[in-house]
Amino acid sequence: MTASRSGRSGQNGQPEGSLGHVVALGAYILDVLGRPVETIPPGQGSVRLEEIKATAAGTAAGPAVDLAKLGARVTAVGAIGDDLIADIITGVLASYGIDTRGLVRKAGQQTSATMLPIRPNGERPALHVPGATSYLTLGDIDPAWLAGCDVLLIGAPDRLSPQVIEGLTGLARTARASGALVLIDVLGPGRPEDFGRLRELIGTADWFCPNEDQLRRLTGRADLTEAITDVLALGTAGVAVTLGENGALVSTGTAASPDPIHIPAHDITVVDTTGCGDAFDAGMIAGLLLGCDPVDAARLGTACGALVATGLGSDAGITTVEDVISFLATVNPESATRIGGRLSSRQQPV
Repeated sequence: MTASRSGRSGQNGQPEGSLGHVVALGAYILDVLGRPVETIPPGQGSVRLEEIKATAAGTAAGPAVDLAKLGARVTAVGAIGDDLIADIITGVLASYGIDTRGLVRKAGQQTSATMLPIRPNGERPALHVPGATSYLTLGDIDPAWLAGCDVLLIGAPDRLSPQVIEGLTGLARTARASGALVLIDVLGPGRPEDFGRLRELIGTADWFCPNEDQLRRLTGRADLTEAITDVLALGTAGVAVTLGENGALVSTGTAASPDPIHIPAHDITVVDTTGCGDAFDAGMIAGLLLGCDPVDAARLGTACGALVATGLGSDAGITTVEDVISFLATVNPESATRIGGRLSSRQQPV
């Protein structure tokens, strides 16, 4: 797989698209976050916070922003409303050099949005409006946006209609046949009925990347190895499961022999856990685009997730791919050296 090289300079100073072209299709949500929130005041009382921030979030928008920072050329595809929130999201994405022409405005709908009072320990209860995300139709997706992409990331298919899921299954097959990687992540907490609706789509993917709670609820399995086995049995080539403070599990095995590999987490001071899974997806994709093996790619993913947790919002912590590799080197210098070598080779003049 060859990454595109536009020669233009992105926000992080790298050649724009130096890692390749990623289409991020799915949930585009505005997060409004405040920290630290210890209590909600009664009546019309007020509390002073240290920080309030608005970010583009969701399992398509979150990785899209992180991937743009890491040096990918990103196309955003999804449904947003016809409100001020939509203007804010598109403005934020555009500020990172993300192509927003694939964001379709839905008349009369509110853009998906979430209020997140962040507790001092980084936990994040959510107040969410589902909004326009689920109103995406197959006709809204121009196949030209996907043509020649290196990665198709489908974020939040569990929030889309059965007709769109069926259509995405065909698009995913076409993308893979053209040499693109297909990675899928979900947005909701995970329900067995969601797994039933998504089985064929997940089976087309190179990678399925839920968190551990989502995977358990989707499959109905308490044991993660058994849950991974259920996914691999669909035909999915690999499963990466984020474990929060315990790191991640990665499997490229078979249903008969899943053999998941544990990737340890980084020791950090947590500010906010919002967007850590999205950042893992972005780091995993970046590693795979660099030609890393899945374990090194997952290590880059856990490094990205840890960095995001050091600040407020899903766009915190990550600056450039070089900085992420340097951060990874503090935990696993051998992996960082391998990834850095691949990055250096990619950045040589062509």
